[in-house]
Amino acid sequence: MLSLILAAAAGPTAAVPPQPRLTEVIAARDGAFFQLFFTGCDPARLRPMLADDVEFYHDKGGLVFTSAEAMVADYAEKCAARQKPDAWRSRRELVRSSLRVDPIPGYGAMQFGDHLFYERRGDGPEKLVGRARFASVWRLENGSWKLARILSYAHAPAGR
Repeated sequence: MLSLILAAAAGPTAAVPPQPRLTEVIAARDGAFFQLFFTGCDPARLRPMLADDVEFYHDKGGLVFTSAEAMVADYAEKCAARQKPDAWRSRRELVRSSLRVDPIPGYGAMQFGDHLFYERRGDGPEKLVGRARFASVWRLENGSWKLARILSYAHAPAGR
């Protein structure tokens, strides 16, 4: 009986692809999201990548976002500032060998791994400045993968 109640509460069942296809799909979505988030400037493209109730937790900044609207608004403000010629620009790189993706039957997938962060000022040289671990929950919604939960933690300088 409990399983029927939980299934009903979860809503329509998502057709999560089997491995290794699931990992390929999530790695591609991860790459598209973070490329746009760190180096792009297109709020209209970012919004469909996020679940309405997206939550972003950061070990340095706390609970950063609790909705797609808040995340997109912050992104739009920051990406406009990045357009200045001498602005600091960041880039995030997935450590591909650390990537792990597990299915969440009827819902989506969990993704875990490490990422590296690079910075540069204006068009200056890029420098590795930090590393961290992350966990993300991706929701498969009407055939589209959307980030629902993001945890970024264990941030450390690049040398550690």
